[in-house]
Amino acid sequence: MDALPAFVGLFVTALIAGTFLPFLPGSSEMAMAGLMAAQAGSPVALVATAVAGNVTGATVNYLIGRNLAGLAGRRWFPLSPATLDKAAAWFERYGVWALALCWLPTFGDAVTTVAGLLRADLRLFLPLVLLGKLFGHGAVALGLTWLIGT
Repeated sequence: MDALPAFVGLFVTALIAGTFLPFLPGSSEMAMAGLMAAQAGSPVALVATAVAGNVTGATVNYLIGRNLAGLAGRRWFPLSPATLDKAAAWFERYGVWALALCWLPTFGDAVTTVAGLLRADLRLFLPLVLLGKLFGHGAVALGLTWLIGT
């Protein structure tokens, strides 16, 4: 069986799941777990593919946030100035280190977008998001490996 379509599908699912687009929370983890259960590839390769897609999606969030920051305050902007101020205060309190929690469903999408809006340093953003996504997908893979003995 050619595993390439499975890996491409996993990457695309993880990329979409890593953005703030409406998508089933945890969908990249579920897709990865399903492919692991079906033995569609090595667990390491599947985790790497899912993490790569998720980090790419989180980076899209960051770039969108960074490029839309100048538009904040306009009537049509989806976040009110008060909401942005609250997010900024929260981000300043916990700092860029909160990005390590980007593996959490829904919260992770928001924190990567806020990091872009607040122009967090991309040199810190990328490794922290990579570690966070690796933790989330790695935990699922380890748990599944333990459960089914893959």
